[in-house]
Amino acid sequence: MGASVRDQGGDGQGAADTALVTASVQGALERLATVADRDELAAIREAALGPQSPLAVLSRSIRNLDPEERPVLGRVVAEARASLTSAIEAAEARLDAAELLERAERERSDPSVGLLVEPLEGPGARHLVARARMALEDVFWRLGFEVASGPEVEDEWFNFEALNVPEHHPARAAQDSFYLDVDASPPLLLRTHTSPAQIRLMQRGTLPIYAVVPGRVYRRDTPDARHTPAFHQIEALVVDEGITFSHLKGTIEAFTTAYFGPGIHSRLRPAYFPFTEPSAEFEVTCTICGGAGCRTCSGTGWIELGGAGMVHARVLEAGGLDPGRVSGFAFGFGIDRLVQMRYGLADMRVLPENDLRLLVRTRGEV
Repeated sequence: MGASVRDQGGDGQGAADTALVTASVQGALERLATVADRDELAAIREAALGPQSPLAVLSRSIRNLDPEERPVLGRVVAEARASLTSAIEAAEARLDAAELLERAERERSDPSVGLLVEPLEGPGARHLVARARMALEDVFWRLGFEVASGPEVEDEWFNFEALNVPEHHPARAAQDSFYLDVDASPPLLLRTHTSPAQIRLMQRGTLPIYAVVPGRVYRRDTPDARHTPAFHQIEALVVDEGITFSHLKGTIEAFTTAYFGPGIHSRLRPAYFPFTEPSAEFEVTCTICGGAGCRTCSGTGWIELGGAGMVHARVLEAGGLDPGRVSGFAFGFGIDRLVQMRYGLADMRVLPENDLRLLVRTRGEV
């Protein structure tokens, strides 16, 4: 990683913090160069990029620094994260290649093994949804959020009850959700949204919370042009003292312009969600017509992207927090829908089909 903050013109608290992070990143890069197995790689990743890593701690501290130090530290954090992410991906690639060669040697009598090691013509690339998720994570990291995760198999308490979803809600019916074990207490199911991670983040007992949670979710939707039974969501959660609806609106606008560009803005419309109060749908300027009005946005100039609102008091209580002392907001949307908008896809079902015509056409795009 580059020079410390003091070397780049900053001073004060930022310099000491950045020196610590620089040493931590350098140590992680040295370990990654010789990593030998998956468990060691996972341990290095957690130590280097996990929520308690020096880099994450520094990222969360940016908002507490003097205004003149913030952009310098922001660049340091971004450069460090990019360097670590690149080194981790390179280490994963080395382990993949070693495992593949080991398997080929072990099964060399199998004629199908040659198909595994023979490269496809042309360079490879990440899937559209994976690339969109990485870009979104990067935007939220630059806004000071940590990237968190949660299990895809949840129980009813985390998935519904703790989020103030009543027992009679349609989502809790077997015909709307994928239940795995209805005899368990509470019953187990594939999560229908990433929101259960909100409760798990609150239960850590560490405040403030500035986190974003991306991941795969599942619903018994009939596949059509805009729905698939398995898809991807990302949501943001902020819990701190003195958080207001104005903070929610400002954060959504900051995210919108950071991801889509300065010509795209956001607006909120009243809505209802059981886990937020008040609640809102948030829309962004139509990316097709730039707000002028077209068929895609039904002539309104706006496209609905997701839901948002202030975290309900009952949800805070379920997370072990006192709603009289802290408040928070959350917002989220579908990553697949974002990809569909960005690339002008008429049918969302092409995303899980791995159609090479689509993948090759968009391979060089970000």
